[in-house]
Amino acid sequence: MPQTFYQQLLENNKKWVAETLNEDPDFFKKLAKGQKPPLLWIGCADSRVPANEIIGAVPGEVFVHRNIANMVVHTDMNMLSVLDYAVSVLKIKHIIVCGHYGCGGIHAAMGNNSFGLIDNWIRHIKDVYRFHRKELDDIKDEHKRFDRFVELNVMEQVFGLARTSIVQSAWNNNQELTVHGWVYGVDSGIVKDLEVNFSSNEQIEKAYQLNF
Repeated sequence: MPQTFYQQLLENNKKWVAETLNEDPDFFKKLAKGQKPPLLWIGCADSRVPANEIIGAVPGEVFVHRNIANMVVHTDMNMLSVLDYAVSVLKIKHIIVCGHYGCGGIHAAMGNNSFGLIDNWIRHIKDVYRFHRKELDDIKDEHKRFDRFVELNVMEQVFGLARTSIVQSAWNNNQELTVHGWVYGVDSGIVKDLEVNFSSNEQIEKAYQLNF
């Protein structure tokens, strides 16, 4: 009887454990003692964009949150809980928002088709298009407009992170913390640094700066 996909997953796990222990017999014992990752990764749920593999990180080095189109929605308690734990408890030093070219969520936000429940999530992505409509509408090549929309969406999420009370509170307490924006090329494996970085309250617009 041919092995099912599910059974193969279990076999893959056993193989991975054996290979890992062969390289380091104490690997899992050390992991079990706790985590102290330096990085929070906020990425897309797309199966082609695995956080650890992209940057060559091992288990224990990256705290991860993923959703459709790597969004930072200020009413999303899941994202805020992950962010607060990463910043306030784990004391991570870097947050990377990583989008990717060819993102289905971004592509959906460029059109008007209804996909059901997810329409409510895509609406937040459409807001990004509205903010940058002039620039995006001036790009006549649809593929280039799509790529630029992906980049602008990442930038807006970085801005949104910097404006949260969680990140601003960390900066107010002189905690070392920098927020970055990346875009991953699924067809190349290469990351593009958008060079949008925040590391202090003074870098965000005055209207969003909180007094603690």
